[in-house]
Amino acid sequence: MDTALNPVAAQGATSAAGRAAKPAITSDFQTFLRMLTVQMQNQDPLNPIDSADYAVQLATFSGVEQQVQTNDLLKSLALQFSVSGLGQMAGWVGREVRAVAPVAFDGAPVDLMLPTTADAIGADLVVRDMAGQEVQRIAIGAAGGPMRWDGLGDDGLPLPVGLYDFAVEAFGESGTTRTLPVESYAAVTEAQLRNGEIWLSRAGGAEIPASAVAAIRGAQ
Repeated sequence: MDTALNPVAAQGATSAAGRAAKPAITSDFQTFLRMLTVQMQNQDPLNPIDSADYAVQLATFSGVEQQVQTNDLLKSLALQFSVSGLGQMAGWVGREVRAVAPVAFDGAPVDLMLPTTADAIGADLVVRDMAGQEVQRIAIGAAGGPMRWDGLGDDGLPLPVGLYDFAVEAFGESGTTRTLPVESYAAVTEAQLRNGEIWLSRAGGAEIPASAVAAIRGAQ
């Protein structure tokens, strides 16, 4: 009968092939016992095999059996961890994460988290483009906290679409200036596993490790 024209027969043949491809520890153990029995029946009665040799053979086979079972268990655990890791990575995509990284401006306001500068006499939010050029400077308070940057320049018009970097410059009484990083929210577009660590791609292409994320929220 042509199995290609008989789905039932084809399915049976596939199942049989699958069973034949799997390790058959029980079948192998029965074969080993039969071989051991034949060996005992055909041994030289004047020079019988030492019983210790049989014990060694049994122990060897048992060790191999345990190793095969251990390998199967490890493969199963590795598969479970892999699936779990994929599920964890999928959970990042579409969320908005807050981190120190360039953020894409497409005309919509960008939510920032400003650092506290209580020990400073003044502080500015400095906005730079990806060429490192300062495009805006805004005087801010010392309290820090959330701020929504509207992306409007000093002329009231939106800045060009693109990636921007944020920092706070705090001024001390002695005239010294220190620069502090600013965290920004952006949507995650992709998650990848690299050398055992999850890396996130934010809207606009900036990449950060998941360990650098300070906060996460649903898409706004």
